Amino acid sequence: MVYREISKGEFSDIASRILYEDNHLLIFNKNAGEIVQGDKTGDEPLSEKLKAFIAQRDSKPGNVFMGVPHRLDRPVSGITVFAKTSKALERMTALFRDGLVRKTYWALTVCPPSPKEGEITSWMVRDEKNNKSRVCKGPSVKGAKQARLRYRTIGDTDRYTLVEVELLTGRHHQIRCQLSHIGCPIKGDLKYGAPRSNKDGGICLHSREIRFTHPVKGEEVSIEAPLPSSWGYMVEGITPAR
Repeated sequence: MVYREISKGEFSDIASRILYEDNHLLIFNKNAGEIVQGDKTGDEPLSEKLKAFIAQRDSKPGNVFMGVPHRLDRPVSGITVFAKTSKALERMTALFRDGLVRKTYWALTVCPPSPKEGEITSWMVRDEKNNKSRVCKGPSVKGAKQARLRYRTIGDTDRYTLVEVELLTGRHHQIRCQLSHIGCPIKGDLKYGAPRSNKDGGICLHSREIRFTHPVKGEEVSIEAPLPSSWGYMVEGITPAR
């Protein structure tokens, strides 16, 4: 397999965003707008970009394996886990499927949630045609699945609220849909009620932290991803919630 050559600047950028790597896993800090796996757009996904990076960095002949045990939505930034072996992929996929990976997100919302912290449990159904999900009345609705998350308000600025979310289930667009349903859509998320888009086309939802037991080594892994630089002015001077 011949991979494309990564330019010096792109090589440096990719290297700087690797949060964790060993022989089994690679954990990466995804930018808003990047896709994890190939889709109908034809844009180069991170899985292929990382293959080319590793082939070049390690002077590796032949194919590079880069499995995808989970995905982030294109407009979301932050922690994305890749598997470098088929064994790691199978086991890491099982950890995500069985709810054994603790996933924490940070979101900037256009309105503060009320109450400031709590747990949201609702039934959601996916609208495939419009690539969207909605909260529905209950399990009697065809295709409905229960969705659960915990949230707490970290603090407020003059215009936005910083909210921490722990996902307890992994439904399509779950955080975006459930926060919108309680009246606090995520900044930039036009699809779920935000009044304006972000300049970069992303939304202010960031996969902040992940914790799990390594699927091969058996040791605890805890990784945190720094916030995008574009969030800087929006979280400066944040007033902690009381």
